[in-house]
Amino acid sequence: MRHLLLALPFALLPPAVSAAEHNHAHDEHGEHGSLAAHQHGAAQLNIVLDGQALELQLQSPAMNLVGFEHAPKSTADKAKIAAVRSQLEQPQALFGLSAGDCTVAKQELESPMFAAHVDSNEHEHEHASEHSDIQAHYTFTCDQPDDLQQLDLRELFKRFPATDKIQVQLIGPNGQQGLELTPAQPTLSF
Repeated sequence: MRHLLLALPFALLPPAVSAAEHNHAHDEHGEHGSLAAHQHGAAQLNIVLDGQALELQLQSPAMNLVGFEHAPKSTADKAKIAAVRSQLEQPQALFGLSAGDCTVAKQELESPMFAAHVDSNEHEHEHASEHSDIQAHYTFTCDQPDDLQQLDLRELFKRFPATDKIQVQLIGPNGQQGLELTPAQPTLSF
């Protein structure tokens, strides 16, 4: 299913848009950049619900979650990164997963900031670029997937108020859909 999630952003976009975003990512972020456009205030969320398996992949500029994108320079910076990481390690709360009896089977958090937080030598600090992203990938097993009617991102918007909108691409029991969630409209239905 991981391959499905990786192909999802391109499956729902017209070919011209996908190519434009791909070129923008390489122009702005270099070879190791993300394929999505880096825009402060905006994040992307890919969702696949297939039987009892639910996968969520969140990608956001670090600015939206941490409040800065530079390598941690102070104790306060390191504390903020640790606090954000701790919140991202609680996906049931962030995504309003109260129905469906879903449990986390696997989670991965990736960011140059997390690496810089662990190893504080100067060489490592150089790797956290001016446009750092944070990616969170979650795999859930839902014992009652039919009870999972919606996701509620109200808590995610509350904990990370610099996030203004989340572009969602969903593959679920009712097919594919793309939508935008905001603090005023934080829920999506499967």
